[in-house]
Amino acid sequence: MRIKNRQSITPLVLGVAFALLTTGCASHKFVRTQGEATRTELGEEIDGVVSEVEQTQSRVAELEGDVAEQGEEIAELSQTAQDALDRAIAADKLAQGKFLYETVLASDALTFGFEQASLSDEARTALDEFANELKTRNENVYIEIQGHTDTSGDESYNLILGEQRAESVRRYLSLEHDLPLHRMAVISYGETAPREHNAPREGRERNRRVALVVLQ
Repeated sequence: MRIKNRQSITPLVLGVAFALLTTGCASHKFVRTQGEATRTELGEEIDGVVSEVEQTQSRVAELEGDVAEQGEEIAELSQTAQDALDRAIAADKLAQGKFLYETVLASDALTFGFEQASLSDEARTALDEFANELKTRNENVYIEIQGHTDTSGDESYNLILGEQRAESVRRYLSLEHDLPLHRMAVISYGETAPREHNAPREGRERNRRVALVVLQ
């Protein structure tokens, strides 16, 4: 009787054991699958965070470059441009009291002839571009037009010549582009603010110039 009972119980025990073993294997497989899926999702999240960090670092580098460039521009602000800003502020001509940019009509193509105040075709083209840019911006700006000369001739003569050059620019901008006269001022520095040494001919040519300082 006992032997019979033992024989009948054995298959039942084996069945339960097999079921448990099978369930255990399935559970381990499920855990592995879930673990792999979790690791995959976590890896994707980490990759996304790394990508965002890299993009942020790249943007920060760009901003730092912009700030450095602006700092260089401020550092390179000419003394005559700073003078123009100070004069405009003192005369209460500005809405915001800040320097925008400076344009110089002086290069190999944009020079005044010796003892001349008339505008060349190249200078007119440069002034056309300057005026069109102002119209595109559609900003209420104030412009100081500064006339310069080389050291040829005496100082008093050069002071008059510098003013004539600045005035020719103001007249052109007013007549050809309808820029209001009351938003433009002229001043002559004569020979007192050279950009280059006056000894070589090339230096003298570059010193015969007009600078337009745009303020707001």
